Amino acid sequence: MLAIFEEAVANPPAELRSPAAVADKTPKQLPEETLREFLSSNPTNSFAVKPSNSAFLAYATTSPLSFTQSLFCGYDDMYCMFMGSLNNLSGQMKQYGLAKNANEAMLVIEAYRTLRDRGPYPVDQVIRDFDGTFAFVLYDTKSPTVFIALGADGALKLYWGIGGDGSVVISDDKQVIKSACANSYAPFPPGCVFHSEGGLMSFEHPMNKMRAMPRVDSEGVMRGADFKVDMYARMNSIPRVGSEANWADWTH
Repeated sequence: MLAIFEEAVANPPAELRSPAAVADKTPKQLPEETLREFLSSNPTNSFAVKPSNSAFLAYATTSPLSFTQSLFCGYDDMYCMFMGSLNNLSGQMKQYGLAKNANEAMLVIEAYRTLRDRGPYPVDQVIRDFDGTFAFVLYDTKSPTVFIALGADGALKLYWGIGGDGSVVISDDKQVIKSACANSYAPFPPGCVFHSEGGLMSFEHPMNKMRAMPRVDSEGVMRGADFKVDMYARMNSIPRVGSEANWADWTH
């Protein structure tokens, strides 16, 4: 999967941009170049959509021999790319009132819409209730809002970074991220969820703050930051969403 968002839409953590980026001469790609490279590397099984002037989404179907399911769904101006599978999909579909033929990408859209419109549960509980291996990127064009999560089991990888024009690039393909973002990229932390208005939080440890740690690769090059749960720094309360609070109140 590949998602590219304007910086103003995604509102990424400042630490994602490598401190060495100013002096670094490694070229970064513009969004169109990154998209073209992704599609050319998957010539027979990929497609791209531009749901707004602020975003590109590209998706490649998986091989029949692959053990990882990949899904794409667009509904009511919301788009979701999902990788993996949920062990409790049937129960989650019943909880959100979905039809029996619904899949995980549809479930994520419905769960997000429930949080956005009614907010009966804290976001960490909603994602923690997803039992399985998963990674997803959701884009709500109406807000506009970016919503990302990666399962806690670490079975799947997701990367994010800052592209040549300041855009936020997200992909499960590390080489795509490196080409697009040069040194300003990092692994997306497992067990975490990101919302463009609320920021990054751990859904396993929602009472703890996230801390950015400078990340140096095996070649000694500084590449953005690793985001870790700070087990010694706690928040006063878990922000919730609903009629009296919105995503913007999800602060750290």
